[in-house]
Amino acid sequence: MAHSAAARVLIFGATGTIGQATAQALRRSGREVVAVVRAPPAGRAAAVHGQALRRLAGVELRVADVTDPSSLLRDGLRGERFDAVVSCLASRTGAPRDAWAIDHGAQLNVLRAAQAAGAAQFVLLSAICVQKPRLAFQHAKLAFEKTLVESGIGHSIVRPTAYFKSLSGQVDRLRRGRPFLVFGDGRLTACKPIADEDLADYLAGCLDDPARRNRILPIGGPGEAVTPREQGERLFELLGMRPRFREVPLALLDGVIGALALAGRIAPSLAGKAELARIGRYYASESMLVWDAQAGRYDAAATPSTGTRTLFDFYAALLKGDAAAPERGDHAVF
Repeated sequence: MAHSAAARVLIFGATGTIGQATAQALRRSGREVVAVVRAPPAGRAAAVHGQALRRLAGVELRVADVTDPSSLLRDGLRGERFDAVVSCLASRTGAPRDAWAIDHGAQLNVLRAAQAAGAAQFVLLSAICVQKPRLAFQHAKLAFEKTLVESGIGHSIVRPTAYFKSLSGQVDRLRRGRPFLVFGDGRLTACKPIADEDLADYLAGCLDDPARRNRILPIGGPGEAVTPREQGERLFELLGMRPRFREVPLALLDGVIGALALAGRIAPSLAGKAELARIGRYYASESMLVWDAQAGRYDAAATPSTGTRTLFDFYAALLKGDAAAPERGDHAVF
């Protein structure tokens, strides 16, 4: 039976992996779900887009341009009312232009659409890394979070830790007998990885739980925080192979960033690559856990957990062929 408090939900970003899972979690809760999706892209991306749409069975799909307010109102809302809006929108690359266009601009359009639709709740998928903002996409996300809080609409701002897909890029390397790459000694950072389905259930649950209303909600998966070194050790163990690591100094990334930034003054495309390198540098040196500003450190114990599936459960299923390798796209690092 549908939940009377939020029986009709409009979701954005439903073709992404988290968005797909969230749309289905909303459907399982008995709600009527309408997803606003982009027009099918060309090339290889079209096949990925088509696969995503097929995973949205039972969800009404409407094609609209989230960067165009008139298209959003005309083709997305169609003059109808919705009880709640869930936004899983995120820029693909995190580059400045993309970040401000999607993580801020498109989100503003979605917020205005939510208000026009009479929605009483807005659930936003953000990111835990905005706690220590140094990058364009982090500032863009924070700017929208501020606007959402000040809008007066009931809101839940969910900041998850690392996703499984962003931590699965080296499986094929290890299968080919290559070492696991780590920055520093592999113990510089830690995270509490969260499964798509566990995060989706948490996002959908924000519509029912008053304790999550008008709050910023950091969330991780079950179990203890894990370092990249521990991730590699478990993968080698599951593969039945002797652990081999290659340590990459952070100074190497700093050198690459400096060179690209310098070259970017002449070739703008290289300036974009410098920003992507800065993003990689950030994730190589910052933990995806709650930041304790007073103590000046990340706090695993203060990082809430949810769900049942661990990263190592996912690794085991992936290596057995019981789970499909995730489409990582711009999440790829190695």
